[in-house]
Amino acid sequence: MSDDPAIVDCLIVGGGPSGLTAALYLKRFRRSVLVVDGGESRAAWIPESHNIPFFSHGISGKEILAREREHAARYDVVAETGRVSVVRKSEGGFLATVDSPDGGSRQVAARRVVLATGAVDVEPDLPNVPDAVRRGLVRYCPICDGYEAIGKRVAVIARGDHGVGEAIFIRRTYSDDVTLLTLGEQLDLEPGQAEDLREKGVTIVADPVVGLENKGDAIGAMRTAEQELCFDILYSALGLRYRSELGLALGARHDERNALWVDEHCQTSVKGLYAIGDVVIGLDQIVVGMGQAAFAATHIHNRCEYPTDDE
Repeated sequence: MSDDPAIVDCLIVGGGPSGLTAALYLKRFRRSVLVVDGGESRAAWIPESHNIPFFSHGISGKEILAREREHAARYDVVAETGRVSVVRKSEGGFLATVDSPDGGSRQVAARRVVLATGAVDVEPDLPNVPDAVRRGLVRYCPICDGYEAIGKRVAVIARGDHGVGEAIFIRRTYSDDVTLLTLGEQLDLEPGQAEDLREKGVTIVADPVVGLENKGDAIGAMRTAEQELCFDILYSALGLRYRSELGLALGARHDERNALWVDEHCQTSVKGLYAIGDVVIGLDQIVVGMGQAAFAATHIHNRCEYPTDDE
């Protein structure tokens, strides 16, 4: 394998659970790998997850990342702090610009590139949201942690079909007490959806929310112009912003939200460019991203060219 740090078999952009899993697989395939991480993994916001296999008592997102970094380090994988600002096609693969925190930059040549850049939750415009997220009172994924909401008073912030579907999902699966909040904005519903929500037992509150109070282990009061609303858990279903700019710049296929399309090997429509984790169209779950990492890494190893003699 090549000893030149500027020429790698694979550049992995993003050091979250998916990116680190891809790096682990590739290093065990004896491939040269560079991981560049901006330090903004969505997983770091998880206060405690109970749907990660082997961690029946729960594990925080920060602990997941720490354990993965420790595991990858056994194979000399170190996630370099920085940002990949540009990736372009070049002879034999790709050429990337890596910007360091001190303001410097360098060029890295890679035979293959894996985008594990993730996505960012659109946060509700309410006070004290970061603290409420850390305490598990404001959440973003009922698939991940809806089980912990069984029988509790749940509010869902939404403006469109995604939020409507999430409210119905929680109502039919976990709780009989579900309220849909629009924060004073017009709820974009298809004909009959409002009645469908009411028939399924979901309350709709269209008034603006003017304040958020945390009381103990609950969202103590969300004050509207007319009343105080009390909930145990607040789900934000305002959507995601996908960090797919590098793929879009290369012409990678994507959906209307800019999530990237991939094939069964997690390769994008650009040959040699792979995408895994939350940046990909599909189910945004840590275990799904790890599985995608295994598919991508194995395909890269089996298809990636051998280094030439002069490398």
